[in-house]
Amino acid sequence: MSILSASLGLTRYRIIEEIPGELLQQVPEQLAQNSFVDIDNTAEERSFGWTNIDDFLDVNWAVSPPEKAEYFAFSMRLETRRVQPAVLRKHYQIALKAELERNKEQGKTFVSRDRKRELKEQVTLKLRARSLPVPAVFDVVWAPSVNRVYLDTTNAKARSLFEDLFIQTFDMHLEQLAPFYMAMEMLGEESVEKLENLDPTIFV
Repeated sequence: MSILSASLGLTRYRIIEEIPGELLQQVPEQLAQNSFVDIDNTAEERSFGWTNIDDFLDVNWAVSPPEKAEYFAFSMRLETRRVQPAVLRKHYQIALKAELERNKEQGKTFVSRDRKRELKEQVTLKLRARSLPVPAVFDVVWAPSVNRVYLDTTNAKARSLFEDLFIQTFDMHLEQLAPFYMAMEMLGEESVEKLENLDPTIFV
């Protein structure tokens, strides 16, 4: 979902540490160093990294730079390969039967537990290599002037990947802005006690 959509789920953050001035000058370089790596021609299960918000295929920012006026705008691209459990069971059973037939020719009547595990791993890798990774793109807008970072998803797994990648890229930690924190920021620290003692209102 694009952050420019008419409606979207949005997660808001602030950066906990003081942002060094030189870091803002290094943002494009840091994004490029942690850009998305394609896994189309591999058997890798997952890949994620930064890419251009204007073209998710552009991991070199050739189409446009991440600087947008006083903001930085970029995307986190995630691609995941999924092997359906039913497909895995089918091909594992085929491999297991073939292994049992080979063992019978050698006078064995069973397949060891370790060999079964090895077969399952081999089948999984084979099927994964034959499947196409499914792409997902999550837009990010960073407003340094107000210390806000916006991510266009509320999905917990995507948020966790984003937070880890942000720390890895910029060595800065994010704090999610819950309604309590935002209310305290608007009303001042003297409002903390009142906010903590609020009771929900039931309208139905």
